[in-house]
Amino acid sequence: MGFMNIVNSLKDRVLKSEFNKSVLVLAGGTAVAQAVPILISPILTRLYTPEDFGAFAIFMSITSIISVIACGKYELAIMLPEKDEDAINVAAVAFLFNVFVSGLFFLFILFFGDWLLDVLNAKNLGWLIYLAPLSVFLLGTFSILNYTNNRFKLYKDISKANIYKSLAGAVVQIGMGFLKYKTTGLVFGYIASQLFSNFKLFKNISKYFSSINYLYIKTMFHKYKNFPIYYVPGALIDTISSNIHFFFISFYFGIKVTGLYFFAYKIVSAPFSLIASAISQVFFREFSFLFQKDLVSARNFLKKTALNLLILSISVNFALIVLIYVFWSFIFGLKWEDSKSIAIILLISYLIRFIVSPISVALVSSNKLNYLLQWQILYFAVEVIFFAVIYIFHISFQDFLLYLIFVEWFIYSVYLIFIFKSVEIKKR
Repeated sequence: MGFMNIVNSLKDRVLKSEFNKSVLVLAGGTAVAQAVPILISPILTRLYTPEDFGAFAIFMSITSIISVIACGKYELAIMLPEKDEDAINVAAVAFLFNVFVSGLFFLFILFFGDWLLDVLNAKNLGWLIYLAPLSVFLLGTFSILNYTNNRFKLYKDISKANIYKSLAGAVVQIGMGFLKYKTTGLVFGYIASQLFSNFKLFKNISKYFSSINYLYIKTMFHKYKNFPIYYVPGALIDTISSNIHFFFISFYFGIKVTGLYFFAYKIVSAPFSLIASAISQVFFREFSFLFQKDLVSARNFLKKTALNLLILSISVNFALIVLIYVFWSFIFGLKWEDSKSIAIILLISYLIRFIVSPISVALVSSNKLNYLLQWQILYFAVEVIFFAVIYIFHISFQDFLLYLIFVEWFIYSVYLIFIFKSVEIKKR
């Protein structure tokens, strides 16, 4: 009885907080969504080769880089207007940006797609590169729908959309893998997952479309013009910095090593993304409202969240390192043995990223986009210098991974300083 009383007491304390309940709802759906790819990974590693995963990594990296700027970052501004009518028109601005950027990207791939694959040493991706613009459009649309549903506190539906997304991708990838479609199966599953998730979230906001009109769109376009001006360059640099590892590894170490690295990255990032994405979404909303009303409360909320993330990161990190060391080869097969050491090293570098990334949206709420841009430029510069050193001095892949830890810890420590500095400056 004593133990049950403690459990019930903790449960009541957690559920009293609206923030905690929202995080649990999002985390629950995201947990299922993240669990599906992890659970099917032992199947995928026996249906696909490291070379297949390497080509898929290049496809995902290319689409991730373009999709981050596809909406002009107007999707972030959906949370800011007081009126829902204004918010839905901000979403319309973001969608128009998405159509425009996706169209331009299609023209680029049409004329330069083959050249791009030659440069990246990813010729086995082949004709699938021409599906990249479609993927960019779907990713941009999902971002808009996700923030709009978040605006209206439709957390349960966001969770369901993530689950549908994961299940659809898993079914297609496994099915096409058994049919020996190789890289095609991975790419098709990725696109199928985007289609299913968008459909679910689109249904929720279709009733607000009557509020959209040209004059409001034009007004919102100008009102939040700082987002494409200040946020897009930084976001583009940031995403390139996050994905340049795959490009460089493919170019310098080969597509097979890229596949091993990408798979380890995929497995390691899943549990962190599971919690971090849910916390980030709810933190963004709560911190934004606190920042407008009471800076002291907002700053305390930021500190408390960062401390909780530190404790959580250390706990999850330690548990995962033990599990990976003991069970990796048994679960994924001997041909993926080389990716085990990669996974452990990535876990160490992820510890600080997990603390910083969920609370980085505080820079958006505090309107310190210039700080964010400065950090992103620094990140990009450090990464370029890092890869140049690796290339010039012919450093081995294992040493490359070890040096990567120091780079990540340095970069994200600076990021954390910027986040807290932005709140302190606002007070003055």
